[in-house]
Amino acid sequence: MCRLFAYRGAPVWLDSLLIEPEASLISQSMAAREAKTVVNGDGCGLGWYGGRDTPGVFRDTRPAWSDGNLTSLCRQIRSGLFMAHVRSATSGEVSRANCHPFALGRHLFMHNGQIGHYARIRRDIESLIPDEYYRARLGTGDSEAIFLIAAGQGLAEDPVGAIAAALRLCREKMLAHGVDSALRFSAVLADGERVHAFRWSSDAHPPSLYWRALEGGMVISSEPCSREPECWHPVPPDSVVRLDEGGMAIKRFGVAEPVRAAA
Repeated sequence: MCRLFAYRGAPVWLDSLLIEPEASLISQSMAAREAKTVVNGDGCGLGWYGGRDTPGVFRDTRPAWSDGNLTSLCRQIRSGLFMAHVRSATSGEVSRANCHPFALGRHLFMHNGQIGHYARIRRDIESLIPDEYYRARLGTGDSEAIFLIAAGQGLAEDPVGAIAAALRLCREKMLAHGVDSALRFSAVLADGERVHAFRWSSDAHPPSLYWRALEGGMVISSEPCSREPECWHPVPPDSVVRLDEGGMAIKRFGVAEPVRAAA
């Protein structure tokens, strides 16, 4: 499974949070502690907000631990809202187009998890992406598909509702094809002002997700980035975390399970 990290708060140099901590995201790309896949070497990505209307994005297929361009960017960029991702591919080939985060207008999105048996139902899942957003599809993975489906469900107006609607639509396709494997969803969505982080699964095993308060902001991470466990708090299952100027709020995140068709 992939590892992800997001920050919102006072502007900081990216390397101070992504590289310097002893269990940083870059370290997790080589040795994740809370994932079935210890090594996350199928690509990496970085998204950040600066002085322009749309975010900056860097993605590449090199492992994060050996990508000198990623290291250089982290040492030169200062931002108050950014996210980063290291990939262990579960669907979609190893390519730049399948690396996270994905961008659409002001939005950035990254995901850890999977649609069960995605290759088997990929065509039907992609049919859920409206034509106006399908042209933005560059990759072949399930994560980007979920993002673009949500865009067609009113992501700009109601991000939480749009994500819930997208997941429900995907579950409907899964059940229609008799797919019993889970849809697992740990994800971060940002629009330049707000950050939403989700931890949900259609079974009882949502991917790990933590939050931590820093002196000048808040961090969301797949696993703790330091050896201080008391500073890191697990996001409850079936929850969404919202970070904005008012601080942090955690609410229940529910996705209504579709009714199975009669046999």
